[in-house]
Amino acid sequence: MTEAFSSTTLQRAVLTPTLTKQCVGFMIGSSLFALGSALALGGWASAATSNACYFVGAWFFTAAGMAQLLLSGAVTVPVSYGRGSMVRAEWLAAATQSFGTLLFNVSTTAALGVRTISAEKHYVWSPDAGGSVAFLVSGVLVIVAYNHVNNAWSPRDRQWWSAQINFVGCVAFGISAVGAYILTSGDSVNNAVANVGTLVGALCFFFASLVVLPFASRARGGPLSTS
Repeated sequence: MTEAFSSTTLQRAVLTPTLTKQCVGFMIGSSLFALGSALALGGWASAATSNACYFVGAWFFTAAGMAQLLLSGAVTVPVSYGRGSMVRAEWLAAATQSFGTLLFNVSTTAALGVRTISAEKHYVWSPDAGGSVAFLVSGVLVIVAYNHVNNAWSPRDRQWWSAQINFVGCVAFGISAVGAYILTSGDSVNNAVANVGTLVGALCFFFASLVVLPFASRARGGPLSTS
């Protein structure tokens, strides 16, 4: 009985989404993306090593994105116009970002197996660019959701900083996708831009999660979280 209870308790502890798990997941995924791009930028490791960092990091992104979606609340909210309800910006932002993480899973998994430039263009760049677009849309929606219930200028609020830093990261990922686009000649538009964009974006996502991490809030004397 005790063993069954312990097993159930452990499963709930592992599988129940919390803000802490969400933040830590994004921070680990971001760290691996930053490492992969830094290695590529400095020429310190092979492309296979960088791709392995991206592959593992993308799974942490996906797990964190799913936790974020589950924590985002109801899909719709009642309104006094139109059909009487509308999709909440916060839920839509989480859903869009979660979809983007799945696209990064596709691209990073494909990157481990491609052997030709044409295969890389077809199997890697397209889902990678799609993931970047999804992240950019979600970044805009995060700011919309925040501004809907808060002042647009609230630099004393950690949530405000998280939204702004997250948006910068989304833009950086978009720039990275442009730099990584493969031309008909077989060359990327600009490998340096692609790697720097990924590095900046990853660092932004790391700090966007860090500033709202419940443990960090407690250390600063902020409100306790139920996470």
